[in-house]
Amino acid sequence: MSQTRPVQVIAVSGGKGGVGKSNISVNLSIALAELRRRVVLLDADLGLANVDVLLGIRATHTLADVLAGTHSLTDVLVTGPAGVKIVPASSGVQRMAELSPAEHSGLINAFNELSDQVDILVIDTAAGISDTVVSFVRAANEVIIVVCDEPSSITDSYALIKLLNKEYGMQRFRVVANMTRTPQEGINMFNKLNTVCERFLDVTMQFVGQIPFDENVRKAVQKQKALIEFAPTSKASIAIRALAQAVDKWPLPNSPTGRLEFFVERLLQAANGR
Repeated sequence: MSQTRPVQVIAVSGGKGGVGKSNISVNLSIALAELRRRVVLLDADLGLANVDVLLGIRATHTLADVLAGTHSLTDVLVTGPAGVKIVPASSGVQRMAELSPAEHSGLINAFNELSDQVDILVIDTAAGISDTVVSFVRAANEVIIVVCDEPSSITDSYALIKLLNKEYGMQRFRVVANMTRTPQEGINMFNKLNTVCERFLDVTMQFVGQIPFDENVRKAVQKQKALIEFAPTSKASIAIRALAQAVDKWPLPNSPTGRLEFFVERLLQAANGR
């Protein structure tokens, strides 16, 4: 059988809450699906799942059921807008700490089976710099750091990047400025973060775009609809589609498999508190 193409694993993170990470994860996933990519969105906020809330989706089963062995990964997938497949978060992360070796390999196999049906896996991480967040980010091939115009957003993003760079040798980060009032504001935000990172860390930072402040975002959240469905011609929707076009051109990992296996290993290590 011919080998499937590598899966692009993208973590969307930001160090702090309130920067619009989940909104970007959801809408970027849908915009990539509109480009005919097979997209899986993993809600990796294991304590405060919110992807299903943003989309008004009721998840009957979650990752916890996969870990319990009662359901397969394909059983728990929920189909969202544009055909995006969503892995609902499990708040039962503690369960992962008690997996048997057979369950470990079962989870890895579950994700490997998925690799035949997915081009891009988008991971919406939790806020903060907990072990779980770090594990998910480390498992990704690409990392998008979302910043907004608050001093704590820049400092918290720097703290996350510093930890990933100093402790785990991660060197490449992509930055998206969210809720910008002017194009220059996004560039200024990136420059602030980039200046401090270049001074103290061995990293390469790339500014990959900005999403303008848009009142439609709040309205879409209230309606529990994805922004690019709710207001497809809004400023923010247009910017997200431009971001998706850029993301779609990013290089793929070298190995067709391995990335998802690595991802699951990190997932399990996070659960085991390592």
